[in-house]
Formats: sequence, structure tokens, C-alpha cells
Amino acid sequence: MDEVRARNGHEPEFLQAVQEVADTVIPYIADNEIYNGKNILLRMVEPERLISFRVAWVDDDGEIHVNRGYRIQMNSAIGPYKGGLRFHPTVNASILKFLAFEQVFKNSLTTLPMGGGKGGSDFDPKGKSDDEVMRFCHAFMAELFRHIGPFTDIPAGDIGVGAREIGFLFGKYKRIQNEFTGVLTGKGLSWGGSKIRPEATGYGTVYFAQDMLLTKNDDIDGKKVVISGSGNVAQFAAEKTLQLGGKVVTLSDSGGYIYDKEGIDKEKLAFVMDLKNNKRGRISEYLDKYPSAEYHKGKTPWEVPCDIALPCATQNELNGEDAKTLIKNGCICVAEGANMPSALEAVHTFQDAKILFAPGKASNAGGVATSGLEMSQNSLRISWTREEVDERLKGIMKDIHDSCIEHGLEEDGYCNYVKGANIAGFVKVADAMLAQGVI
Repeated sequence: MDEVRARNGHEPEFLQAVQEVADTVIPYIADNEIYNGKNILLRMVEPERLISFRVAWVDDDGEIHVNRGYRIQMNSAIGPYKGGLRFHPTVNASILKFLAFEQVFKNSLTTLPMGGGKGGSDFDPKGKSDDEVMRFCHAFMAELFRHIGPFTDIPAGDIGVGAREIGFLFGKYKRIQNEFTGVLTGKGLSWGGSKIRPEATGYGTVYFAQDMLLTKNDDIDGKKVVISGSGNVAQFAAEKTLQLGGKVVTLSDSGGYIYDKEGIDKEKLAFVMDLKNNKRGRISEYLDKYPSAEYHKGKTPWEVPCDIALPCATQNELNGEDAKTLIKNGCICVAEGANMPSALEAVHTFQDAKILFAPGKASNAGGVATSGLEMSQNSLRISWTREEVDERLKGIMKDIHDSCIEHGLEEDGYCNYVKGANIAGFVKVADAMLAQGVI
């Protein structure tokens, strides 16, 4: 860790992600002769390739803008690089390195042959016209294309990169390379996409929470569920929660959160989906339609009493005090839908209280797992039904859960899912790196 801090001292998010893994994996390495002395973890934390490039584009008024683009190709020991693209003003090398590092473990846990990568730009799609987004995406892909490919690096969407952006990016790649290939996932159904892909991260998070509860002879049915975020992951986490009989009472965005004590049912969720996906509105507008709800400006929903918490917004949105509040108010299960939404202090608080806690690299791996299924369908030139993909997703999430149990079960019967996920993800990648030599 001293060496990692010396090299990456200006990258707090990345150091946080590495520390969390090191705490559980280093003791495992020390106990297993095959890994000891090979500096495997030190090799894992250094990206195989870090690409940074200029993205110049023209807005509707003819003014030229310059953004910075990135692609972090972290580890390809078990397959081509795989991971999303994020367009958001906060994007920088630290955030993308932490996401790429987490992606290596997450992809390993899916059991699919995918390495880890991440990319994006500090471009903000909010408030931009479709034409402006298109021009930016085309300019971004005009550089990125030379670093990716169906057997090299297969990006997907993330925050700020949805179906619209994937379409523009794919169109430019196809034009430049003169080939129709599965180089991006999250594509439209009529041009190579997979059913369930938009839903997969949210659905998978809820499937994982259900698997955790089943270990306690419990389930989601009848439980009060607090969800943060109102984007893709939060929307479909809410949808699957409703399907399994849970009651969703909150959603949020960067401005604050809504609390609907009557529950956000299918009709209300459909309103939110239209508001956020089509009208690109704010969650506070929920009250215009449903005035009996409450809106709490500038706050996160962790103060609301609940049985299950699903943080589905962004990194470090849930701190130590939030964790204490959730536990005090009766929360028994937390499953991360976003990437590293719980600060380290919050994670330790959940574990000390012995409540069910799933780290994002395990519980939100459904998105990349279904991206892997999309890659398979593209390679085979076939399309599976919605039911087939959903069943495969459910099976993958159960396999991930079982791997966490295998490596994370402690003597008192409590499962440390963080430890389990880290070690299970590490072993597969480490074995491949050992087999391939020092490269």
C-alpha cells in the first residue's frame, strides 16, 4: 500500500478501492504459497494501458469545446477488456482507475471470459441537444476506435452514456472501421443488442439481495426498501423489487430525494421512468403528480427507516453516519447497485453490526454479465429471448453469491461478502496471470 500511495497519492478514489481489496486479499496471499512473493496484487493495481486524449467538438452555436477522453485498460488476463464509458463532469483518472480496478474483480466473478477496463470523459450530456451529444460522441469515437475491438476491448454504457450515446458511438465506429461487429454492448435490440441488458444491473442487484436474505430464511416480499438514484440502475432495481413483493419508498437524484410512504408502485415508477428517460426532468417533479409524497432537498434517503437499502446512485454517497442511521432504524440488508457507493467507514459499520452487506463488485455485476451474454449472442449471430437472458442472469447472480459464501464465510457463521467477493475475483485473475508469466 505504501508503494501504491507513493505512485497514486493524488487519486483518493483509486486508493480507497485498492485498500478495500488489499485488506482482505493480502492475508489470503500470505496463506497460499502459490501467490506469495509473486507481487500479483502490485501488478493488478497498475493498468496495462492508460489512454488519455483530446475531444474537440462544436456546439449548436458554432462554438468549439474541448473535453478530455480516457480509456483505462486495466487487466486482460482472463479476456478482452470490458467495462463502461462514463460521461460526467467529475470524471478523472482517479475515478476511472478505481472503476477499472473494481471491474477486473467484478468481471472475474461473473465466470465469463472478460478482463477489466473503464473509460469516459468529463463531458456533461445534461442540457445538451441530441445533435450536440452526437457530435461529441462522434469526436470521442474518432480517437477511441483505434484502441478497442471485439477481441481487444468492448466498452459499454455507464453514467451519462445510455442508449442514445451508445448508438452514436457505434455508428461512428462502424463508419470508420467499415464493419458491423459487437464492439460495444448496450446496443439497441434491432442492431445487435440483448434483451434484459438495460434492466440487468438493477435486476441483478435485487436478485443478489434476495439470495442473501434466503441464507437467513427470509426474502424481499413485504419488505420496505429504500433506493437512491433514479437512473437506469435505480429504476430497474425498483421494478424487480416490486415484482418480488417489496415496497419501494424512495428515489433520488443530485438535487435530493423523494419519500412516498404509500409506496412507489408500477404506475408511479412508470411516471419516474418517463420523467427521467424521456423528459430528462428532476425527481422533485414527482410531487407535481403525486403531492402526498415528500421531497427532501439536498439530502440522501438513508434517514428513512427501512428493511433493505439499495444505493444505486454514485460512489461514496453513503457515509459512516448514514450507515449508523440505517442500522438504528432497522435495516437488515444493504446491496450496492452503484460502484463503491458506501464509504469504507460505512462498510465497516455494516460488517461490525453483522447485517447483510453486498459490495458492488458482486451485487451489481449483473450489468456486465449481461453485456457478456450480449457479446456471446453477437459472436453467434443469434438472439435469446427475454426469459432466457433473465434466467441466465439469475443463475449468474446465484453463482456469484455462492462464490462469496465459499470464500467469505467466517467461523461465527457470518458471511463477509466483501472478503468473499475480493478473494473469489482475485483467484481467477491471479491464476491466469501466473500461467501467462511476467507480462
